[in-house]
Amino acid sequence: MSTSPNESRNPTLRFLFAHPAHLLALGFGSGLAPRAPGTFGTLAAWALYYPIRPYFNDWGFLLFLAWGFILGAFAIEITGRRLGEIDHGSIVWDEFIAIWLVLFFTPANWLWQVAAFCLFRLFDITKPPPIRQADARFKNGLGVMFDDILAAAYSLIVLAVAARILLR
Repeated sequence: MSTSPNESRNPTLRFLFAHPAHLLALGFGSGLAPRAPGTFGTLAAWALYYPIRPYFNDWGFLLFLAWGFILGAFAIEITGRRLGEIDHGSIVWDEFIAIWLVLFFTPANWLWQVAAFCLFRLFDITKPPPIRQADARFKNGLGVMFDDILAAAYSLIVLAVAARILLR
């Protein structure tokens, strides 16, 4: 299938619903935001975390995240190829899985969760080493997912240090 120039720049609702992989990769439409789609995707994931989380015990939720990671890698691969860019800005499923992982380990206090959100966005946008290297080296669905897991790990480390200092 060829990609039209418009589709590569701005996927549409029609594109979103053209394939189940697109629906997942574009974060159920949150990736269609005209500006800062990664931030909108992260916000959508944060909003969905609370209705989804009660359906799982801790191990079940981690398994859900693992399956979401694997399924997401395939969905991103399909969608990225269709868009002509594997890490197209509208692809936000990687943000979903990563922020859900961060929220899972973050206290259910709104201040901690705002800090978690901000830290994750900071690390996802700035891509400090080795995130930048992973992003540059692995240009496939798995790579797109992996660099956000690294940003989640950085976020969790900073939150753990902050908790250790502030909650003495």
